[in-house]
Amino acid sequence: MIKLLLVGTGGFLGSVLRYLASGAVQSAARYVHFPWGTLAVNTAGCLLIGFLTGLAEARGTFSLEQRLFLITGFLGGFTTFSAYGYETYFLVRVGETLLAVANACGQVVLGLAAVWAGHLLANLLPPS
Repeated sequence: MIKLLLVGTGGFLGSVLRYLASGAVQSAARYVHFPWGTLAVNTAGCLLIGFLTGLAEARGTFSLEQRLFLITGFLGGFTTFSAYGYETYFLVRVGETLLAVANACGQVVLGLAAVWAGHLLANLLPPS
């Protein structure tokens, strides 16, 4: 149960920070039609997950509970793109380049296709 609370609390805080940071960046952007806030959050999340997992691997810095809170919870709430970035990087690092390319392409293509399909499904619903 404590693990769920750690992930949930981290996710809550990460989600709130994502909302605030993304909104602040988007408000500051001159060209508002491009999702600058999302780009900034995803990039920051990838930098943070790289840094934290690097510390964890090189120095054994974090306990399981700390990793659950920071990486799974906080960064998972902040952006799931950071997990995608790390997992793709890890595949390259362990020599699974083809799987890394498949993951990168699959995530983008399937993600965009799922958004398109979901939008189509929503438009098939009768008006309320």
